[in-house]
Amino acid sequence: LTLAVVLPERNLTYPWAWPRVGPAVRLAAEAVNARPDLLPGFTLRWVFGSSEDRHGVCSEMAAPLAAVDLQLAHHPVAFLGPGCVYTAAPVARFTSHWRLPLVTAGAEAHGFDNKQEEFGLTTRTGPSHRKLGELGVRLHQHFNWTRQALLVYWDEKMDDRPYYFATEGLYVHLPTLRNLSVQDIVFRDSGNFSFIIQEIKHKGR
Repeated sequence: LTLAVVLPERNLTYPWAWPRVGPAVRLAAEAVNARPDLLPGFTLRWVFGSSEDRHGVCSEMAAPLAAVDLQLAHHPVAFLGPGCVYTAAPVARFTSHWRLPLVTAGAEAHGFDNKQEEFGLTTRTGPSHRKLGELGVRLHQHFNWTRQALLVYWDEKMDDRPYYFATEGLYVHLPTLRNLSVQDIVFRDSGNFSFIIQEIKHKGR
């Protein structure tokens, strides 16, 4: 049985980078193979494909190409990774089409909650931004914040956009509170700080 691993190969800024996750994959495979009662008649092995581009950044082009190569060459029974949102999405669509499970510690974005279609075979072992949104709703209910919510976040529009997707969970769930208006403001590279402070003053209360 073959496990296909698609993760960043060298970039340690990602918590699911191969140098961090690889030792656990090796130990897990060794532990499974040491127990013949777990998979009788089978041996578990793993193959690796990088989700990085030449700059070491998660790539929505490199990851699905690696996944397709691994599928054609090794016919795995499951995929581990990718973790980044923009790399996990296309790979998860492929694995769903192949009817193979995908397990990831990332893919926190709200869109991965869609289990009816394209992400039905995707399992996330880490936190999701939907849970952050649900927490925001509970806090508003507890403190009786019922009028306005202003979401202020940084968005570089490059790499995995973690602040954008974290804010998305709140943006989607807070409007479920009756009569609560939700607005969002993005920090810009040009430094629109005076404007943001004024917006917070007028709209964030």
